[in-house]
Amino acid sequence: MQLDALDRQILAQLQVDGRMSNQELSERIGLSPSPCLRRLRQLEAGGVIQRYVALVDPETVGLGVTAFVRVRLDQQDDRHLAVFEAAVAEIPEVMECYLMTGEADYQLRVLVGSLGEFEDFLRHRLTRIAGVAQVTSSFALRPVVYKTALPARDQSGSAAPAS
Repeated sequence: MQLDALDRQILAQLQVDGRMSNQELSERIGLSPSPCLRRLRQLEAGGVIQRYVALVDPETVGLGVTAFVRVRLDQQDDRHLAVFEAAVAEIPEVMECYLMTGEADYQLRVLVGSLGEFEDFLRHRLTRIAGVAQVTSSFALRPVVYKTALPARDQSGSAAPAS
């Protein structure tokens, strides 16, 4: 789907406040409500906007410990990768999982309430997944940059200057 400047403005505004009304959105981007809604529906239908969510502060719900976990598998064939990926997708504490290059096969971002909960996650869940050969963990002291909004891009694909 080819995005123009108005589409990018819609996306930028919704990433700041996904609950704004179509009327407010149309006013912010300088487009009347009907064409604004039509563009929004096209972005949704085209899969550019996948879903709407609420961002919850992890600490306020008792998930104040963030761990970054690097996992190496004993074999990297398609079957072992699929088994690992299916297993970690079912673990609620795993917030993100990436297939990596370099030393580790995967990197996970894990949220738990305490070091004891992390130990339980590690010993009773992660290391019991077939094929896990090595696990290395690091704990976040505090977030320095945490963004949910994707960077705005111009038509060439370059990052647009911040406004």
